[in-house]
Amino acid sequence: MNKKYLDKVIGSLVRSTKIDRDTDRITIPFSIISVSDISTISFDNFNNNVIFKNIVFHSYCKSQFGLTGDEVSYVWKEYSDIINKKI
Repeated sequence: MNKKYLDKVIGSLVRSTKIDRDTDRITIPFSIISVSDISTISFDNFNNNVIFKNIVFHSYCKSQFGLTGDEVSYVWKEYSDIINKKI
């Protein structure tokens, strides 16, 4: 696992994530449905790991960044920790 590369992936995901405190929603840089390139979800759904449980996050990380399953798990943990601190 190349931690330096994974940290760049995490940074990219964080920079591409928009947090709207007025509506308690997060716009993520990938789709949890196959209709669009991005999705907007509630803070609660983010906190309940809806994204991580969704196969689309895994597919997105594998196709966009070439990550393995273990790397996706690491990226999710770090990314979600950062976003949860921001919300």
